[in-house]
Amino acid sequence: MVTKPNPRHIARWSAQHKQPLAIAVLTIFYLVGVAGILIPIHPAFIRLTPFNLLLSAGILMAFQPAPNTRTKQLVIICFITGFLAEVIGVKTGLLFGNYTYGEVLGFKIWDTPLLIGINWILVTFSAASFIQWLLPRGTAVSLRVVLAALAMVGLDLLIEPDAIQYQMWTWNEGVIPLRNYLGWFVVALPLQVLYHYWATTSLNLVAAALFILQILFFIAI
Repeated sequence: MVTKPNPRHIARWSAQHKQPLAIAVLTIFYLVGVAGILIPIHPAFIRLTPFNLLLSAGILMAFQPAPNTRTKQLVIICFITGFLAEVIGVKTGLLFGNYTYGEVLGFKIWDTPLLIGINWILVTFSAASFIQWLLPRGTAVSLRVVLAALAMVGLDLLIEPDAIQYQMWTWNEGVIPLRNYLGWFVVALPLQVLYHYWATTSLNLVAAALFILQILFFIAI
């Protein structure tokens, strides 16, 4: 008797074997980004940032294991929550402080780039996967939630000086206020609660690698 292969097993095997290729592609892409900004290859190279965000988010979601309905809903929640938090920040100074977006991140609504919502998806999922990969199995979920939210804040800590230097946004006071990082944690924590307790607990190795690449990228530039 011949047993037919399980399509789910085939899909899982295929995804696992494509992960190294996806990580290699992202690594090359980020290395080119570092070279393009630092040499610089072209004065307008930084304007490829929207493409970078979209490509990274697309690859991340392509390798998200078994994206169920809740995971898909979380993607929408991350986008809306992140975007509206930034709108509130830009318009009122609440949450993050007083800042203004430049033109690098592209099309804006209410003076806020739509792509910033994509960035919140990217950072939320990649930080969660990084902490899942970093910590041993059996680690309390509550600890993972807090550490993943702190990882998001830590990444923003690295991003801020480069974002200012390359005119992605500017702080009206001329300095980055402490409440920016407190605001990031306030927004990040409930998103991580939803990710770990409600949407998914599956490890996305590509997302974990992407978080590491982002850290190295912003350190390098």
